[in-house]
Amino acid sequence: MNNLFDLKGKTAIVTGASTGLGQGMTLGLAEAGADILLVDYVSSEETLKAVTAMGRKAEQIVIDLMQKDAIQTVISKALNTFNKIDILINNAGIIRRTPAIDFSEKDWDDVMNLNSRVVFFLSQAAAKDMMKRKYGKIINVASLLSFQGGIIVPSYSASKGAVAQITKALANEWAKYGLNINAIAPGYMATNNTKALRADEGRSKSILDRIPAERWGTPEDLKGAAVFLASKASDYVNGHVLTVDGGWLAR
Repeated sequence: MNNLFDLKGKTAIVTGASTGLGQGMTLGLAEAGADILLVDYVSSEETLKAVTAMGRKAEQIVIDLMQKDAIQTVISKALNTFNKIDILINNAGIIRRTPAIDFSEKDWDDVMNLNSRVVFFLSQAAAKDMMKRKYGKIINVASLLSFQGGIIVPSYSASKGAVAQITKALANEWAKYGLNINAIAPGYMATNNTKALRADEGRSKSILDRIPAERWGTPEDLKGAAVFLASKASDYVNGHVLTVDGGWLAR
């Protein structure tokens, strides 16, 4: 059974790897044996040290994925470092909170660009290498707002709905080439993105009252899901959006 989840000899790219959910999933892949390229717009030094301390090979690249040629730069770095790409986790994302009536074009475009456009084109670029070997695991990070509308986050909700549909569309086209494209939809997690919500006593209580697990999730809660979707254990799972939400959607 352990062999099903073994990632030794596999190489991965994780975007948004410096902290939070990206860091948690990166450490999960490393614990399972993967070598990893860490991608973020800030340094991922803390994550890098944790991965290399496990005896894994790791490199980092500091880059703004929304800039021209950034995607090809990341792919080239991965291939130059590891010679192949087995796993891609599209985790990088941003959120802007403003009532829909006042939402600006810039905030709309920035969120949609990183959260959905980059997900598609980085997947496309990685898939071109994966298809050569008829093997690859692409994991997109969706959200509960892939299913629900949310409040004062219209572009984030739209972008995460797009992530779910991109995941299904790519699975439909690429499964025959040996690629698995799935998504993880985290629930309410204790990360920088939810700092304001957790600081609001009333809002935090209303959220916790809705979660059957009665707690906020943590980056560690995504480790198992990420390893499952990155490993042989999920070879016949394709186009699925896996919620890791403490039971939120079940209530």
